[in-house]
Amino acid sequence: MRMRRDVPRDFVPDGPAGDLARGVMRLFADLGQSCITELPLGNGRRVDVMALNRSGSLTVVEIKTSAADYRSDRKWHEYLAYCDAFYFAVPDVFDRSLLPSGVGVIVADGWGGAILTASPDFKLAPARRKAVTLRFARTAGHRLMRLERPYAG
Repeated sequence: MRMRRDVPRDFVPDGPAGDLARGVMRLFADLGQSCITELPLGNGRRVDVMALNRSGSLTVVEIKTSAADYRSDRKWHEYLAYCDAFYFAVPDVFDRSLLPSGVGVIVADGWGGAILTASPDFKLAPARRKAVTLRFARTAGHRLMRLERPYAG
């Protein structure tokens, strides 16, 4: 049996990006939200972290480990149509003046994070909300199945 495309081999990346992802997930867990990393979207992009709260609100977090990482990435605009809130998560030493206005900012490390700037509201269309929520749930379910009973091969 082959590996499904929506189940990446590593759920959380290694290195500095992985540390930031873990800190972001700990922050959102403290806020009562569930998170998933490396979630593929309908537009072919893959978000670094997505959080889902009890009311169904979806938050996308784009991780940037350095100024060079931020400058080389122009795809973040494509995530806005798939979330209710959008944040950049950066390390404490990141020059936050590089980040655009009109988005949220989180400072994180491997142990946690803090929201420095709240995200404005991005209203998700109802049909897309359903599709993204189902993708979140199905991806989480596939990953849990893999942990409990790995796919053969």
